[in-house]
Amino acid sequence: MGKFTIRETGYDIKEVNAFLDQVINQVERMVKDIKKKDEYIKSLSNLNEENNKLKEKVAQHERLEGTLNRAIIMAEKTSEQIRSAAQKESEIIITDAKRNANRIVNDALLKAEKTEMEADMLKRNVTIFKKRLRGIVEAQLEVIDDIEKIEM
Repeated sequence: MGKFTIRETGYDIKEVNAFLDQVINQVERMVKDIKKKDEYIKSLSNLNEENNKLKEKVAQHERLEGTLNRAIIMAEKTSEQIRSAAQKESEIIITDAKRNANRIVNDALLKAEKTEMEADMLKRNVTIFKKRLRGIVEAQLEVIDDIEKIEM
C-alpha cells in the first residue's frame, strides 16, 4: 500500500485518487479474471476436480475483492477524518492568529499613545525652558542696561 503526501488540507487528493484508480483497475481486472474463470468452470463441468480448484480460486478472488472494497471504504473514512481534523486545526490556527493580531495592534496603540504623551511632555518642557531662558536673557539685558546707566 502506498504512502500519501500530507498537505495543509489533508492527504494529497491527486495521489489518493490515483491510488483509488489503481485499486479500481485491479479490482476490475480481478472481476474480469473471475468471470473468465467462471465461464471456464462451466465449460469444463465434466472435470469435477479441476472445477473445484477453480471455484476455490474464484472464492479467494472474491474474498480479496471484499477485502479491497473494505480497504477502499476505510481509506475514504480515514481521508474524511483527516480532512475534518485539518479543518479544525486550521480554524484554531486562524483564531490564534486573529488573537495575536489583536494583541499586536493593541500593543502598538498603547506604544503610540505613550509616545504621543512623551512628545507632548517634551513640547511643554521645551516651552518652559524657552520661557526661563528668555527670562534669564532679559534679566541679563537689564543688568547690562543698568551697568551702562552707571557708567555714563
